[in-house]
Amino acid sequence: MKIEDIIQSKAMPLGRKTALNLMYTSNLLQDKTAEILKPFDLSPEQFNVLRILRGQKGNPANLCTIQERMICKMSNTTRLVDKLLAKGLVERSVCQENRRKVEINITEKGLSILAEIDEPIDEHNSNIIKNLTKEEIEAFNETLEKIRD
Repeated sequence: MKIEDIIQSKAMPLGRKTALNLMYTSNLLQDKTAEILKPFDLSPEQFNVLRILRGQKGNPANLCTIQERMICKMSNTTRLVDKLLAKGLVERSVCQENRRKVEINITEKGLSILAEIDEPIDEHNSNIIKNLTKEEIEAFNETLEKIRD
């Protein structure tokens, strides 16, 4: 469906149409992701933190590392980690070499929840691109990377 039909608008400049298409589609993807995460009592941002920590493969991460890797840079990383800590999904410790540095690790419970979430998220991600060819998907990803540059 065309963005003009969705937002009930007339013709618009190409730049505006492109930006609105990206924002509208991004919101749809975020809404579906939030719906998948709701039964696990996780926000998309908390899920992002857990995935970052899982990617550390047992090595701790500090708040700065997590913030750098976040999809949404506006997130309050300290608050997100505190919420995950309260749920028992991460643990926090003071670095032995630098007492001012806080290290965060994912717990077994956190890894277990991610393992449960992986399949529905992967299915959702596959559904997003089901109407595209491999070549279209690769070209789309290249285009998004060009937009970000």
